[in-house]
Amino acid sequence: MRQKVTIVGAGNVGATAAQRLAEKELADVVLIDIIEGVAQGKSLDLAQAAPIEKHDACLTGTGDYEESAGSDIVIITAGVPRKPGMSRDDLLAINRGIVKNVVRQAARYSPESVLIMVSNPLDAMCHVAMEESGFAKSRVIGMAGVLDSARFRAFIAAELDVSVENVHALVLGGHGDTMVPLPRFSTVAGVPITELMTPERIGELVARTRVGGTEIIELLKTGSAYYAPAAAVVEMAESILKDKKKILPCAAYLEGEYGIDGLFAGVPVKLGTAGIEQIITLKLTKDEQKMLHNSAASVRELVEAMKNMS
Repeated sequence: MRQKVTIVGAGNVGATAAQRLAEKELADVVLIDIIEGVAQGKSLDLAQAAPIEKHDACLTGTGDYEESAGSDIVIITAGVPRKPGMSRDDLLAINRGIVKNVVRQAARYSPESVLIMVSNPLDAMCHVAMEESGFAKSRVIGMAGVLDSARFRAFIAAELDVSVENVHALVLGGHGDTMVPLPRFSTVAGVPITELMTPERIGELVARTRVGGTEIIELLKTGSAYYAPAAAVVEMAESILKDKKKILPCAAYLEGEYGIDGLFAGVPVKLGTAGIEQIITLKLTKDEQKMLHNSAASVRELVEAMKNMS
């Protein structure tokens, strides 16, 4: 029996993730969307590309969660983007309601699945997903660190004119401008970037990484990034589906690690069939620890704000 991945939300990130999963032949894909015809149309279009791309993954578009039954992974991209005039709390309330409903349905039909959250505000939505699903913390994971680290890697590779394959980088913390890129743990073919660039230039790349998503939004004028976010969530899914046990930075529920308790935050984890199989604890400097705690504090504010909502 082939593995199965359901993606809730057939927008740009969801549809692009479906395309990558199918073309890599990682699993059969069910695409779900609340807007009638969108998931069906995009799935049909992707299925018709299969003879050209030479894969046999089955793609199903639907508005019915029953089709998602027995999924190994459920990727949740559903939610609304922040619009002009919308406060942070408005966005939080709207997407909390959407995610609660989606997770309830997903958990009902795929009770053994791993949930990968993409909906924003991401770290807060992970809390909603874990609470609503009742899943163990190992099976609720947020996609942010892989994306943020990929942006940092791309900037480093361009700066040094080297292959992106040689570049490894690490970004911890929440998905936002308080994220914590770690130059000390970022290397090119094993050489720390602190040996290859000036502190000033590294600082500029760190700052650009923190606003990586905003930079794309400003260039596009309408819409936001989706190629890299989709690639990031598929890398996570592949490690789980193939039990590759990759070490990837993801939003994980911490219970004392890094001095953070009862909160989702971006840290390096080992991803395998069971979801998060291990949280990797790094020895951070005082400054790095302070930045990570500052990032966690921003996430905790959102979680506390949700508790005050009816």
